[in-house]
Formats: sequence, structure tokens, C-alpha cells
Amino acid sequence: MTTTATGAAPNTPPRRPWCAFATPLLGKTVRWASRVTHHGGSAFPGKVVERVDPTFLRRTLAQLPLGVVLVSGTNGKTTTTRMVAMMLESLGLRVFTNPTGSNFTRGVVSALLNEVTMGGRIDADIAVLELDEAYAVQFVAQVRPQYALLLNVMRDQLDRFGEIDNTARLLARVAEATTRAVVLNREDPRIAALAGLAPVDTRASYFGLSRALRRYFPTDDDMATTVALTAAAPGEPPTTTAHVTPADVMLTAVGDHRAQMVIDGQEYESEVKLEGVYNLYNAAAALAAVRAVQQDLRSPDMIAKAALTLPQPRRDGFVMRAQRFAGADTAQLLDALAQVTPAFGRGEVIDVHGSPTELLLVKNPMGFRLALASFPPDDADTMICINDEYADGRDMSWLWDVDFTSLKAGGVDTVSGVRAWDMALRLAYDDVEVGVVETDLEQAVAAFTARNPGRRKHIYCTYTAMLAVRAYLAKIADVADAGVGK
Repeated sequence: MTTTATGAAPNTPPRRPWCAFATPLLGKTVRWASRVTHHGGSAFPGKVVERVDPTFLRRTLAQLPLGVVLVSGTNGKTTTTRMVAMMLESLGLRVFTNPTGSNFTRGVVSALLNEVTMGGRIDADIAVLELDEAYAVQFVAQVRPQYALLLNVMRDQLDRFGEIDNTARLLARVAEATTRAVVLNREDPRIAALAGLAPVDTRASYFGLSRALRRYFPTDDDMATTVALTAAAPGEPPTTTAHVTPADVMLTAVGDHRAQMVIDGQEYESEVKLEGVYNLYNAAAALAAVRAVQQDLRSPDMIAKAALTLPQPRRDGFVMRAQRFAGADTAQLLDALAQVTPAFGRGEVIDVHGSPTELLLVKNPMGFRLALASFPPDDADTMICINDEYADGRDMSWLWDVDFTSLKAGGVDTVSGVRAWDMALRLAYDDVEVGVVETDLEQAVAAFTARNPGRRKHIYCTYTAMLAVRAYLAKIADVADAGVGK
């Protein structure tokens, strides 16, 4: 049996340290001080609590009758986590999640501190948690998730993860620790292979694509540089492999804010509020994860067993919510999906000086390519902001694996961030004209948003650049509070 550093098996109630009664007060006090002083960031309280009370995370999540849905992979974690959480909540369950995209274990602890009472109680039925691939391994050493949704493996932050086979090995640890169901991307061979590593009693289900859509969502192995794309024979079809594994949810067609899927052999069409074609595949993934949870709760024995983990006064309410969720049909699931709104910085649209300004997070070659394909540059001004802080990944060589030729016609208005000149050089190699290179992000954003009022604007940015851009825009426009940096 796997054990943690404290000697207990994950998911068994750990021994409470003598100071545990004070942990919520300590964490909330640190959070308050961090907000008042604007020091430490949103994950700082979690960092403090992890040191003082290392069993707080496992002890708190052990209260949840339906356990944890862990979401990980290279691309799409934040948006897909939001989709799963909002769908489960819309369908009747009480959900805890880490909404700001702080996906280290200390980020989860900080999010818990926002929700627990002074007595350490959390009022939720299930947790839906986004975890960075490396920190997911640390998480499952403490808490075995009941469900794991594993999205994809792409080259990303090579200075942290190395090549993608190493990232796949990290996600394999998650699959090995999952107790009820792993939900896997059928089209990513490294992810699909993880079904064989899950425990014997753990189900595997898949989300996938029709053959016609495969070329829109290439795997890392399908990647080609601009030079390779130029050299390819015109009209040459993409290489495909035969699908032998049935998908629980299969995306078959995409349109403007619309997705067509096959579920249980029947075709459905759904509207979505999310931006970008890549988010339609994320929607299929989220739907497959929700169905995996629902499958378990369609067993009355499962609901009764889960209810027994709760104090008596809370059992009846939980049973009613679980039964309502279990009884939802596919149409109701799709209605819930249609209500999901974009996560901050992931296709989020902010009105700035009368211009719809879209923040588009990019952090690896495939993510950048799909974003460029999803947001045509016609009739829009383009800005690219590239930082190389730890959260972005120090190695920016991946920019050379992105095809920027779609920006040639209109050019790029502004390039900014710590690596602005590197980005400008990369664009020059694809013959993309750049208007302004300004390393000071705030000055660059101020000037960019002031030009051409009323015209649509696209801002592509790495993670820390996105936070900085969003923080500046909050000074001059109405920006929703995501709890970031507070």
C-alpha cells in the first residue's frame, strides 16, 4: 500500500497535529495580511499552511463524500477544470475547485482556506482540481483522486519537464493512483496508453475526435515547423491511424460557438459560450468526466455509501443532490455545458475603450497554433506579450515551432514583455511586420489599447504576461475579479 511522508495511506484520515485546530485561523490571517500588503500572491497562504500543518490538504479533502476529480495535462487544464466544476454545480452538486489557475498543491491549499470554516469544515460534495503535471504527482502522494481527467501531452516548459515522454511518466503516476475512473484523450497515444496503468478496479473511458477533425487537433508528434509546412506537398492529407477504441464522447463537427458530438451512439448539437475551436475539444473532455462521475452515482448503493461518510445532519441533503445529478439526461448535461463561461485570460473578452479585447493565453507550440487558428487576425489588431518567468517556462525556443504566417497580411501591431525582441526576431523569419517593440508591458498595453478605439484586439500572452496585462486593464476597464494575486 502506498504511504505518505506521515506514514498513512492516502485518503485515510491522517492523524491531526496538535496545532490543527488553529490552521484555518492561521491561513485566513496570512491571506488577509497578504491582501492588505499586496505581498506574497494568491498561493502564499497555502505555502505557509503546508509547512505548519502538512496534513491539512488530505484531512480536509477526506471530508468530501464523492472525493476528487483531478484534471491535468499540458493544454486546457484551467478551462476544462472550470467546465467540469460549473457543469457539476449546475446539475445539483456542491463543488469545491481552485478557480484562479494556481495549480500547485499550495494553490489548492490556499483555495481551501477561502472555503473552510474556522473549524476546518468544507461544505462540498466533490472537488474538481487543476494540477500542474509535476505537482499532480505530489498531490496523489497525499490524496488519491477518485477520478482523473488527463488531457494531452505537449512540449511545454522544457526547462522543468524535459521532453514529453517524461511528462507522460508524471501523468502515469496520476493514473496509477486513481481509484474509480480515468478519463483519457483517445487521440493522444501517450495519454491513451495510461489506461493500462490504472488499478484493476479503475474504469477507463475516453473522449475523442471524428477522423475528419483530427487535422484540426494534431498531437505533439504531428507537429511541423513553418519550413516543413512550406515544403509539404499541396493538399497532402494528414497521416491518421485507425481508431479501435470507442470514445464515450466524440466531437464530430465544430462551428462558431457550436459543437456536434456523438454520445451513446446518438448525435447531439450544443451551443457553447467559450471562444476558440480548441475549447470545443475541451468541452468533450469535460462532458466525458462528468459522465464518469454520473455513472457511479446511478448506483443507489454508491450514493448510500458516500452519504455514510457525512455527519447525520448533512446526509439527507447530499442524497437529494446526488440523486438529482444522477438523474440528469444527456440534454441536461449539454444545457449545463452551454452555460459555461471562459476562464480568466483564456479567450476572455474585456471591453477597453469600446474595443472588444481578447486575452489569449499561449504557453507552448500547439497552444499558440490553435489560438492563431481560432482567432483570425482579419479586422483585428494583434499584440504578443512574451515573458520567461518560472511560471512561463524559461526556455522560449518553442516559439520557433509556431507557424506565424497567418499574421503576415495584417502584421503585428505591438510586441512586448521580457522576451519582446526574441519574439520580434521570430516574426521576422516568417516575414511578419511588427509595428512597435516595447519591453515595458504596461506602457505597451496602454498604447496598444488606446489606438484604433472600437476595433477588435487580440492579445496573445504567456502566463505571467497575461497576469500583468490583466492587472493593467483592470485599472482602465471593467475586469471580472478572478482572485488572482489577492
